Amino acid sequence: MSSSDSAAPRVTVLLSNVLERFEPKEALPEGEEKKITLAELIDALDERAFGLGILILALPCAIPFLYGIPQIVALPMLALAAQLAAGREHPWLPKALGERQISVKGLKNVVDRARKTIGFVENLSAPRLTFLSDGVGARIIGALMLIPAASILVPLPMTNTPPGIGVAIASVGLLQRDGFLILLGLTASVCWVFLLIFVGAEGISALKDLIVSRL
Repeated sequence: MSSSDSAAPRVTVLLSNVLERFEPKEALPEGEEKKITLAELIDALDERAFGLGILILALPCAIPFLYGIPQIVALPMLALAAQLAAGREHPWLPKALGERQISVKGLKNVVDRARKTIGFVENLSAPRLTFLSDGVGARIIGALMLIPAASILVPLPMTNTPPGIGVAIASVGLLQRDGFLILLGLTASVCWVFLLIFVGAEGISALKDLIVSRL
C-alpha cells in the first residue's frame, strides 16, 4: 500500500471486481459449484492485496454461529497478517494453504450479505492517521491482527464473530487509509480476545475450586 494513493477506490467496488473474475463463464451441471483455490483468490487481488485479502477472509468469520469455514480461512488470514507484519510487499500463501478450495457462490453470498455493512463503514471512513496504513505502522497492525486471527482458529462459541467483525473493520481502514477505523477494529477484536481468555481462566479456576471443595 503506497502512501501516494490519493483516493482509495470503494471497498464494495473492489470486492465486486474480484468476484466477477471467478463467475462461471457458462452454466454448470446441476449440483455442481464453481470453486477456486485460496491461491487463485490472492493472486487476483491488486496492489491492495493485504487489506482486501484479509477482508475477504474475515467476512465469513463475522457471521454468527457459522462454524467450519472460519477455521478454514483463519490460517490463511494468519499467514497474510504475519507477512504484513514482516513488511512483505505482496502476499503469498504456502502450497498447503493455497490449495484449499472455497465455493465462489458461497463467497459471493457472504460478500452480498456484508455489502450494506461494508458500505456503511466505508461511508464513515476518511484518510486520517494514515501512518498506520503504511510502513512501520502497517507492520505493527499486521502483528496485532495475529491475535484475533488466532482466536478464530478456536472452534468455540464467540471466538470468531466479534474478532472477525473487528478484523473486517480494520481491513476496511487499511484499504481506505483510515487509521481511526484500523484502531477501532483492532481494539475491539483484541480486547474481546483478552476478555475471553480472562473469563475462561476464571471459569477454569472456579471449576477447579468446586471440584476440590467436594473432594
